[in-house]
Amino acid sequence: MPDKYSILLPTYNERENLPIITWLLIKNLSQCDCEFEIIIIDDGSPDGTLDVAKQLQKIYGDKKIVLRPREKKLGLGTAYIHGIKHATGNFIIIMDADLSHHPKFIPYFIEKQKQGNLDIVTGTRYSGNGGVFGWDFKRKLVSRGANFLTQVLLRPGCSDLTGSFRLYKKAVLEKLVNSCVSKGYVFQMEMIVRARQFGFTLGEVPISFVDRVYGESKLGGSEIVQFAKGLLHLFATT
Repeated sequence: MPDKYSILLPTYNERENLPIITWLLIKNLSQCDCEFEIIIIDDGSPDGTLDVAKQLQKIYGDKKIVLRPREKKLGLGTAYIHGIKHATGNFIIIMDADLSHHPKFIPYFIEKQKQGNLDIVTGTRYSGNGGVFGWDFKRKLVSRGANFLTQVLLRPGCSDLTGSFRLYKKAVLEKLVNSCVSKGYVFQMEMIVRARQFGFTLGEVPISFVDRVYGESKLGGSEIVQFAKGLLHLFATT
């Protein structure tokens, strides 16, 4: 049976970005000679994101575009759990819908996974020719500082813990999601820490992260406080 990739796209107020990211995903995945589906998990966006998703489904078909909306914003972790339930692929790709993650890197993720039969492949901004574009100094400092602190405290064997552009074997992602207790910004970090605990294999692909083109960033002061609390909790419990 050929490999199939389910791309989980959690959305909240992404009506401008969704048509572009969908087109880019279909363009790049079609070059991989693989089966795929894009699962859009909209959390009750008031800007009409779901209406745009329905139009995209009409254009590309309901085999390629699968809509699994929810009534309200319930968080990233539960969005993945919801998406996994409906995923028919044996691999799952998670990424942001705001164009900060370019689908052109997905073929490299797939190639890397196949080379070593890896459980997880994660995009990294902090090794090789990876990088961040469009962030001001403060945002870069917060991200770098968070990553450095995490490396010192948790020694996870991964250069970019807070990234959210990854490929997982479906069974691996299911196990990790069920074992994680964090919410929001800390969730991605805990996934990698738990992966190390379970002995899952991990590879990295350098990526360019570009700040969102449309809409507002969802990272604020409360997320930074939440991250610090979550990091200390993981340090104490893992």
